Amino acid sequence: MSERRLFILVEGNDDERFFTSIIIPLLSPRYRAVRLIKYACMRSNRVCRFIRSIHRAGDELLLVTDIDKAPGVAAKKHIIMERFGVIQQGEIMVIIQEIESWYLAGLELEDAQRLGVRPLHSTDQVTKEIFNTSIPPQYTSRIAYMIEILSRFSISSACRKNRSFHHFMDRYYLDCGVTPDDAATEILVKREEGSGEGSGMNTPQDARNTEDGKDTSRGKSPLWDHL
Repeated sequence: MSERRLFILVEGNDDERFFTSIIIPLLSPRYRAVRLIKYACMRSNRVCRFIRSIHRAGDELLLVTDIDKAPGVAAKKHIIMERFGVIQQGEIMVIIQEIESWYLAGLELEDAQRLGVRPLHSTDQVTKEIFNTSIPPQYTSRIAYMIEILSRFSISSACRKNRSFHHFMDRYYLDCGVTPDDAATEILVKREEGSGEGSGMNTPQDARNTEDGKDTSRGKSPLWDHL
């Protein structure tokens, strides 16, 4: 396990919900802590100060963004680098098309049928609008529908159906056959052994401490430097 923390900057509530449920359990055994920070409503200069503080502390950073209307991944990364001048290209993860495509990618055929959702072989073209039109009529709440998907989420299915999700798993050397429950069990074992801080769920105080330069932890260069 690395002595560094990993800070994942996500855009909004749907991203935060997905990463909390699916991604943090997978990554927590690798780091002293994993923190989620929502950046979409933050001023650019504040985000830049925060990124600088992460770099100074020797911790790792990943900024997650939807591709939106950008013509390609490289173009989207360029847009983000223009907005946040201190971020490195390798610290940016582009979701294709939007986080909703990762949600639907995790539904196996049987679960899609149970929920009354049309099965998809690929979700690479799924946008927020397509997702919203796919919500079964029995769900009066979009959030309730998303939570139901996460409760049935199959990582192996998501790896097959969405290339950007598969790329995310590859860049962290994560097994597409693992489940969040498997990772959660590993976290509990490590906690009992006293080997780390725990899962490090979204804690704004940690973000403030790092931004204010109060964290004095040091480590090697971030993983992304050589990607």
